[in-house]
Amino acid sequence: MIEDCTAIILAGGESQRMGCDKATLVLGEHSLLQRVIANVQPIFPQVLVSVRRHRPDIDLRQICDTQADAGPLAGLCAGLEQSTTPWVFAVATDMPFVQAALIEHLARQRFGSQDCQAVVPVVAGHPQPLAAFYAVSALAVIQDLLAGDGKRSLRAALERLNVCYVDESELRAADPGLRSFFDFDTPDDVAAARRFEESA
Repeated sequence: MIEDCTAIILAGGESQRMGCDKATLVLGEHSLLQRVIANVQPIFPQVLVSVRRHRPDIDLRQICDTQADAGPLAGLCAGLEQSTTPWVFAVATDMPFVQAALIEHLARQRFGSQDCQAVVPVVAGHPQPLAAFYAVSALAVIQDLLAGDGKRSLRAALERLNVCYVDESELRAADPGLRSFFDFDTPDDVAAARRFEESA
């Protein structure tokens, strides 16, 4: 178990391209949110779920964004504000294949640099700001972004933080197929994931 870290599941998105609440989409016998919870609970001592409004179907502690319409950056900010540990692991509710081995590999990278504020995977040349670790020391930067007039995005936050990036070649050692980074944006993604599970 990664004792010095809290898991934050971001489940407050509007899911506009999907056309319905992603968290409640069913894959196999469980919803996407249930699957992410099941993946992270054995690894972290505390799991928080970031929501736009309270959800009666969730037994875990829920945190609501203090700033509306600011996307996942607001969810991460709320998680960092509520965390009682020095680090958080942020993952989206539509990433049900996130692998324990990958999470543990990323966790070890936090200590490669003394002033590291985030550990972020890089897949196909693109940083993946979810399925990433953030130090509570990053909170002030994120609060400034939310209070400002510029971009309010996770990628904008990465530009201001001291980030330890983890290359795809390293990630594949822990998750050879990089399944951890499969996410659900459209109904076609759901159909593809269901076909994959049926053939597995």
